[in-house]
Amino acid sequence: MALSVITNSSSINAQRNLSKSSEGLATSMQRLSSGMRINSAKDDAAGMQIANRLTSQVNGLGVAQRNANDGISMAQTAEGAMQESSAILQRMRDLALQSANGSNGADDRAALQKEVGALQQELTRISETTKFGATALLDGSFGTKQFQVGSNANETINVSLGNMAADSIGAYEVTGGGTAAAAATNLGDAEDATLASNHGTTTDNWSLNGKAVAIATGDGAADIADTINAAATGVTATASLEATLDNLDSASGGDLKIGGDTYDLATYGGDAARLAEDMVADGYDVVESGGSLTIKATGVNGIELEAYATGTATLSGGTAAGVQSVSSELHLSSPDKIGVSGASVNEILGGSMAATGGTAALTSVEDVDISGTTSVGAQSAIQTIDAALAQIDSQRADLGAVQNRFSHTISNLSNVAENVSASRSRIEDTDFASETATMTKNQILQQAGTTILAQSNQLPQAALSLLG
Repeated sequence: MALSVITNSSSINAQRNLSKSSEGLATSMQRLSSGMRINSAKDDAAGMQIANRLTSQVNGLGVAQRNANDGISMAQTAEGAMQESSAILQRMRDLALQSANGSNGADDRAALQKEVGALQQELTRISETTKFGATALLDGSFGTKQFQVGSNANETINVSLGNMAADSIGAYEVTGGGTAAAAATNLGDAEDATLASNHGTTTDNWSLNGKAVAIATGDGAADIADTINAAATGVTATASLEATLDNLDSASGGDLKIGGDTYDLATYGGDAARLAEDMVADGYDVVESGGSLTIKATGVNGIELEAYATGTATLSGGTAAGVQSVSSELHLSSPDKIGVSGASVNEILGGSMAATGGTAALTSVEDVDISGTTSVGAQSAIQTIDAALAQIDSQRADLGAVQNRFSHTISNLSNVAENVSASRSRIEDTDFASETATMTKNQILQQAGTTILAQSNQLPQAALSLLG
């Protein structure tokens, strides 16, 4: 290499390498001081994009965990209020059972109804005042809300809450009173009477709460009830009967048929009290008064009197001649709404249920009245309260399930956040062991470069010796 004063190539080379080592040292010091391997896009453009996406995910997962915890807190608040509502309904049920007892008179039942009325008001007050923050939970305004439990859009869990007020819970009920059911009928001597007003001449496939129920030709109320109960539709069906046997005298003959029992009236010689005793012994609810029998029964298709032309006995307003028949009514009850359709719906359940489908009316807890001279109100109250308890139990079960779901969600979010954070760390964070080694190397190179630069800057002075 030629000796030159104008251009000092060694110095230029030393300067370039010193600048390179200085930049490396500055980068190492920046990474070590910030703890971040990527401090700007120039450090790692692709890595920066990936790290930012992972940061969004980690932050979102943290918020999602807080959201899920809020969901648990809200569910616990609602479930706690419903627990107290259940206790109120249990007390009301006890009062209804007490009122149903024959030892109580009208005044006793009126006193029991006072507590029931107070409990009805408290049930409604709880539903109106139970809130989580400013959000009402049990007054029917909550509906269905979404809880954001993920770091991305639409990663949600739905929570639904219904109205738990006294006027919104109870039994959905409908009682058959159509063209065939519960009608007193004279069939005539020549006809072969059946113990039910059947629904027609062909099998009818009902749709009951979305499930098919086959109502066979000739089925009576008890047969239909058994079919519905066996179909597990969520609807409880019962067949009930109330009929009156009048004008029983010593000349009355024929057979009185109910369920699987037959009573030959000729053997009683007009003794209505003895007939009543025998029917009670067979499990029927019979009250005799002045020679007239009021007969109540469940689980039977109907009652039939083959009176012929003997005596004056009549069944629920029928005539003494011929065969008299009264059919049971079909009663449907469910804690949930009842949807039913079928060609014979009107015939069996009455005009309140359209033949193309309908819904049953709600008998609410607010309507419960256990006062009165008889136990009728108390008996019906028990069924209404049981349905209300089932509704609250179902809602509480839903809340318990969603609480467990939130808990598992939180555990999963925590695990995902941990792994994503570790992934981001491998991309974005400084490896101190490696970076300190790099910094040490660059420090040594800088010191060496500075020394070499000083030496190379002295090389042009060799030209002076040639000039001397």
